[in-house]
Amino acid sequence: METPLSSAASHDTTTRKRPVSPGTVVAALWVPLATAIGVVSSYYVQVIHGDWVDRQQAACRHMPFPKAEHLAAWAGPILGISAVVVCVLLAQHIRRRHGVPLGGTKRGLVAYIGVGPGVLTIPLELFMLWASYSSDGSGPVLGDCG
Repeated sequence: METPLSSAASHDTTTRKRPVSPGTVVAALWVPLATAIGVVSSYYVQVIHGDWVDRQQAACRHMPFPKAEHLAAWAGPILGISAVVVCVLLAQHIRRRHGVPLGGTKRGLVAYIGVGPGVLTIPLELFMLWASYSSDGSGPVLGDCG
């Protein structure tokens, strides 16, 4: 004879042993990957800008602004925010499907550790986006082109 407590306990064990879906693994790996790529793209904004200034100085003329800088500037915040959103959705999925908190599974722990630095880098990524659209007060100095 099965009591209500034993049926509830057996139900909990069956929900915790579900197979891992490929989407859950991809989501868990996306969080640290998006965080790292977002930081790299924000750094790349400065690299593109420095190269642009150097090319102007070498050519002794003003050159058009590189569109790749805007692309890299937008990629940083988009990747950073998407990492946080995916981590929150993954936490809800793991809680609903397995009944454990996000850090209770290996995939969840990977996402949880990856989202911490991601939250801290979003302000930097937003600043780099703002800096790419703000005008350079002094402009590039072309040097002695005479």
